[in-house]
Amino acid sequence: MIGTMLTAAISVALIMALLVIAGTFTWVERRLLGFVQERYGPNRVGPFGSLQWVADTVKILTKEDVPPPGADKFTYILAPAVAATPVLIGFGVVAIGDGLALAPVDVGVLFLLGMLGLTAYAVLLGAWGSHNRFSLMGGMRAAAQMLAYEVFLGLSLMGVVMIAGSLSLSEIVEAQRGVWFVALQPLGAALFTIAGVAAAHRLPFDLPESENDLVAGFITEYTGMSFGLFFLGEYLAVLLVSAFAVTLFFGGWLGPWLPGPVWFGIKTGVIAVVFVWLRATLPRPRYDQLLGFAWKIALPLSLLNLLLTGIVVVARSAS
Repeated sequence: MIGTMLTAAISVALIMALLVIAGTFTWVERRLLGFVQERYGPNRVGPFGSLQWVADTVKILTKEDVPPPGADKFTYILAPAVAATPVLIGFGVVAIGDGLALAPVDVGVLFLLGMLGLTAYAVLLGAWGSHNRFSLMGGMRAAAQMLAYEVFLGLSLMGVVMIAGSLSLSEIVEAQRGVWFVALQPLGAALFTIAGVAAAHRLPFDLPESENDLVAGFITEYTGMSFGLFFLGEYLAVLLVSAFAVTLFFGGWLGPWLPGPVWFGIKTGVIAVVFVWLRATLPRPRYDQLLGFAWKIALPLSLLNLLLTGIVVVARSAS
């Protein structure tokens, strides 16, 4: 009983911490975008605009949220929850230090892949339930994009799994005490980063909500807290993909001098900033270009990386 209550309390604390971190990250992103694009970012509410995300949260919470005429109300309401919930659950298996995971599982890699994959269903549900042509087109794009990137997303990290000999996130980190896997799997790390950007629906792969041609895509009809949950799910997905990449390729919590959780946080923050840098500098590709890259370039490269890794692993075991 006491153990269950303690786990519940830690879970609530973790969720609250993630919400604050995600909110703060929205401010960091807007400040960095302003710097890169030579314009002002948030600079009015709080020191250097640091409380702008609090003001935005208050606005979202108090804004009216009414389903549009003709919408499937159940699906319309369910979609935002599906956007944020799987990502929050995914953080439960991430180890930020030696033995510091809320729910360590032996197949943490597969679990995180499953949670990231579920976020695409939120897009599809929101698109279908909104009863809007632009939303539906965004949902169709998300479905095709999901099929394209999830194939090489899984294959890109199989080389790490083969070298570590485990699907456990903690064991993968421990296997990097000699050398980080980014040095052994540079191609896999690059492909994983590209697929991770697409999985989080971030620029330049945010085609399901492309403002240039779809108004706002699958979130066109959303407002208030429903929009806020989609917004929250996106930023949490960025942090989850960053934490996943740190665990797989950059030694997780391993590092000199500082405590493990501090190193993990620093590395995750650096990868998250890379997401912002990509948004600030890269143009959005055409939809056919994205799918062509996924099937014609990324997938063959991920298979090649898997083949070469298999040959090296077998040769080492035989010697």
